[in-house]
Amino acid sequence: MTSQTPPRRPLPLRGRAFKALALAPEMPLAEWLADLDAALKRSPTLFDGRAVILDVAALKPGKDDLQALLTDLGLRRIRILGVEGAEPAAMPSDRPPLLVGGRPVGTVEIPEVPAEPEAPPSTSLMIEGSVRSGQSVVHPTGDVTVMGSVSSGAEILAGGSIHVYGALRGRAIAGAARNPRARILCRKFEPELLGIDRFVRTAEEIGTSLRGRPAQIWLDGGAIKMASLD
Repeated sequence: MTSQTPPRRPLPLRGRAFKALALAPEMPLAEWLADLDAALKRSPTLFDGRAVILDVAALKPGKDDLQALLTDLGLRRIRILGVEGAEPAAMPSDRPPLLVGGRPVGTVEIPEVPAEPEAPPSTSLMIEGSVRSGQSVVHPTGDVTVMGSVSSGAEILAGGSIHVYGALRGRAIAGAARNPRARILCRKFEPELLGIDRFVRTAEEIGTSLRGRPAQIWLDGGAIKMASLD
């Protein structure tokens, strides 16, 4: 006598709508970013707690250009929920998903909020412990040193170099303030994504030859170079 497996209940899926802000960059991109910085100066909390969609239909960027734009927005603490208007081939594999079918619902006025006095720029940031999965460290004014490890799913963006005394398993982007001389150094090399200045490499492009070893990463002639520190 054979036993029958009871039928599984259907998985309930519920729709939920949120109001999202849409950023639509235009050329020349440097001027658009300057306008964005001016808006953030008037209202520093404009994007706090908001879902943000990046509409690149007017740019039609390639994969590297889109990756660089997402990095620029990350330096401004703008987290992108999804991307509209990009070609599927231009979408980075580990970045927000490609969205379709969005509809404009109006224009959001930027409130005038007095900005707090700016603190003197620092040259370095030291993190005593580790950067855990889901955490993001953004320090556009100098080097970042992590005494522990950078977990998978964590992210560091630094204007200068990045030093990791433990394992580097997450994302690390150095020289994000247009500093091609920045470097990334770690004691155990297992990254998900690396970047210096506007150049990036994913885990698939990095390969496994240095995996688990001390390593340094730098930029040479517009190409990312990697070598063991052994």
